[in-house]
Amino acid sequence: MSHALRDDGSLTESCEQCGTDTPHEVSIEIRTEGSGENEEFSREPYRVASCTRCGHETTTRMNDR
Repeated sequence: MSHALRDDGSLTESCEQCGTDTPHEVSIEIRTEGSGENEEFSREPYRVASCTRCGHETTTRMNDR
């Protein structure tokens, strides 16, 4: 994953759909994995990057890095 900060402060990353580096909105979400009685203990942080040009979204589980 390559990314760069542009002069205007926006973040660019490679977009699989666009085939080039494009501005992205990036956030961290806490997502619940699994279901049932252990559901409350299965929350994991995910990095979510959305291309502002085409809307393609990628997610990366942060604990797998």
